Amino acid sequence: MPAITVAMFRKPLVALSLLLGAGFMLLAHAANPTAASVARQFAELAPTPPMGWNSWDAYGWSITEQEYEDNARVLAELRDASAAKGTPSYQYAVIDEGWYFHNPRAATAAGRDALLDAYGRLIPVPTRFPSTAKTQSLAPLAAYTHSLGLKFGIHLLRGIPREAVTHNLPIADSSFHAQDTADTADACPWDETNWGLKDNAAGQAYYDSEVKLYGSWGVDFLKVDCIADHTYKPADIRMLAEAIRKSGYKIVLSLSPGPTKLHLQPYVSQYAQMWRIADDHWDLWGDNSGKFPNGIYQAFDMLAYWEPYAHPGSWPDADMLPIGDLTPSPGYGNPRQTRFSHDEVKTEFALWSIARSPIILGNNLTKLDDFTRAVITNKELVALNQSDGQSRERLRAGELRCWTADRVGGRHYVAVFNVGEKPLMVSLTWQQLGYDWKQAATTELWDGTKSRPMPRIEVTLAPHASEIYRVQAP
Repeated sequence: MPAITVAMFRKPLVALSLLLGAGFMLLAHAANPTAASVARQFAELAPTPPMGWNSWDAYGWSITEQEYEDNARVLAELRDASAAKGTPSYQYAVIDEGWYFHNPRAATAAGRDALLDAYGRLIPVPTRFPSTAKTQSLAPLAAYTHSLGLKFGIHLLRGIPREAVTHNLPIADSSFHAQDTADTADACPWDETNWGLKDNAAGQAYYDSEVKLYGSWGVDFLKVDCIADHTYKPADIRMLAEAIRKSGYKIVLSLSPGPTKLHLQPYVSQYAQMWRIADDHWDLWGDNSGKFPNGIYQAFDMLAYWEPYAHPGSWPDADMLPIGDLTPSPGYGNPRQTRFSHDEVKTEFALWSIARSPIILGNNLTKLDDFTRAVITNKELVALNQSDGQSRERLRAGELRCWTADRVGGRHYVAVFNVGEKPLMVSLTWQQLGYDWKQAATTELWDGTKSRPMPRIEVTLAPHASEIYRVQAP
């Protein structure tokens, strides 16, 4: 196996996209004098990439109250096990789509039978969430989540439930009714639960009423779907953000699915704290075919394109991590243990960490195996994801990808990845990595192996494997 030495490589399209995005951002700030104050508010709301757990990858539409609470307790344990002193870690526990369905495993939205209040807003089903029976709200579950020191999140689909439109239900705190805003020519192409909303006063009133209700329950995080791509709905993004602002609640807004187009960065970052940069990510390596779903391979390009825009309050999101146990009812495929190899799990976690993507676990935490637990509680990788500083894809050649991270306080990290199907020998000088050091020592972050000061990094990587180092510079 020949050694690989590499030179700086960037696709011209990437560089052009980044320049265009920067130009759009300058124009957005010039046109909107409040942009700086909004950016400060967002930075306070999501100062680091949100970390947590989401129910979709293991439970799909079917999660119950007891299952949620069981996972939330484990998430609190993971937070305590993974947080270095003064460093944030896992905090958001999110119920994904379907918490309002009576029959979540039915084949159609009508058969799943969503439960609404008198104002056409989705409310939880007491047979699945018993504590909600008296209040018709998820407030008891939010309170339980907060008692663990965690934050509570739910999923919504953009628009208004079709049943609310059929019965023309009133919109709370307004003179409008559902049919004043419903757009029955606009439906999510892959989810028939809702009709779209018109960009009018009635549409704003409906979103205002939703956010006011869910904020009163104690919701800290809203994942809104069918809004960032297929289909992209800028008016809905704006109206939701305005509803959150008017409500006075501190709610993180996460947009899904991807891929959000790179040139839209100034717009989505103006209104949301997270937005998906890829279509659904599942447990396969992936390729360049463009077929659904996305694997780890596609994430390398997407994160490299978007990383320049990752900063406090603004987090490009590579999607949840489908690792460990994906049972009892995953949102894609049959119940299973992740199809990732151990090397692929470590590569995924290292890439999300160094690229500063939000890290949202997707597995059944109540069936957490020792290997997965060790990966997701690696304190230094969690701290790397959560700390300030610059990350970048530094080098690319053949099957090699190399990222560097320079953090506030003078900490430096290097990650090398083999995206190919054969073992790869890597030999990189510090100069090739952008540093002027003649020698530096390293500590491997998975097993703690230390090296004496060396003029280069040398390692042989198995297919889909990686190594990530903390570098002690002279």
